[in-house]
Amino acid sequence: MAAATGLLRRRRHHRRRRGTSSVAHVVHALALAAGAAGLGWTAVHGVADPASAAVFGALVVVGEVLRVAEADGREAAPVAFAGTLGYALVGTEAVPVVVTVVGCTVLAGRVRGGTWDAAARRVLTTGFAAACAQPLYGGSGGHPVYAVLLLASTILCDAVLAAWLTAARTREPFAPVLRDEVAALPGVGSAVCAGGAVLAQAVEAAGLWAVPVCAVPLLLTQTAFRRHAAIRATRRATVASLARATDLAGCTPAGHARRVGALSHALGRELGLGGRALAAVEHAALLHDIGQLSLVDPVPGGATAPLDPAERRRIALLGAAVVRRTGAPEEVARIVEGQADPYREQPLAGRIVRTANAYEDLAGGGAAVGRGLQALERLRLDTAQEYDPRVVEALTRVIARGGQ
Repeated sequence: MAAATGLLRRRRHHRRRRGTSSVAHVVHALALAAGAAGLGWTAVHGVADPASAAVFGALVVVGEVLRVAEADGREAAPVAFAGTLGYALVGTEAVPVVVTVVGCTVLAGRVRGGTWDAAARRVLTTGFAAACAQPLYGGSGGHPVYAVLLLASTILCDAVLAAWLTAARTREPFAPVLRDEVAALPGVGSAVCAGGAVLAQAVEAAGLWAVPVCAVPLLLTQTAFRRHAAIRATRRATVASLARATDLAGCTPAGHARRVGALSHALGRELGLGGRALAAVEHAALLHDIGQLSLVDPVPGGATAPLDPAERRRIALLGAAVVRRTGAPEEVARIVEGQADPYREQPLAGRIVRTANAYEDLAGGGAAVGRGLQALERLRLDTAQEYDPRVVEALTRVIARGGQ
């Protein structure tokens, strides 16, 4: 009880700090220091191959301008990433010059705005690749295995930086975030790395005329990624609209589904879920009350946790039927359908949604610390039959960090 009280009383303090991240500041400072050092070195020693710097710089600027901003705040710029990697692997310039050119072109590509996290990652990852590529041109590391290891290390470095920044920004555990980043590497990441390597080899064999030729498939990749991002954004918007339907119909308090979805997402991260499993949890949490639209008499306040098991099961079955009609994955429908089952018969995803929904119902949005504390204590008392103790403990940690 005392531990939960202390954790909840620190929740507002963490909320005030949500907008700032010391990790992001460190990464930005490192990128700025690397760029400043490279600029000073370049000012003294000059650029050995201005033509390469201009051509690759133009490609990076184009890639930055055409980058795709996703709904979760991330940015994808495969053309820019492949261009910076190709320039780092060409080997005609020293590492400080590469960092300077990439830093200047990335800044130039920020004319459309965007996050500084992606710009810092680009500078640091390129510097890492350029430094590791030097043995390829010094006669000591030209073996193909070294080149493969270099590419793998570069995309892994970028994934670690991305996971570090995302975990700091969202206050989620680092391990599952990193696992998601690494899981995405065999797709676009491997294609971008291969494009950068081919670009460097083509320039070495045919000169700078190879840059626009090799840029064509990279631009096609960018177009495909943009369409994929648009499809995902449309799907998220559709789910969000369905989730708001219960609010608009007066079945649930305003923002209830959104709060349960956010809390379920945070709980899933806290318990190590990622990828499709985490997406299914959030999807099911947003639509967990959609069955109330089929009721003749709305549930008072929209709170299903205090209802008897038979009524909760009826609402869950109605909700699952609606979810299936939307074309959602069957896993999402099963999570919604099993909300009335004993928690020991539910998968972890169902236990997460059930606990998050019960907390939201009991805390009424969690606006007051005392009310949130009472809700947590109520959940703790019901862990024998209604709620998974492990999920309730994770909920305590998430709420203490201001996770809702």
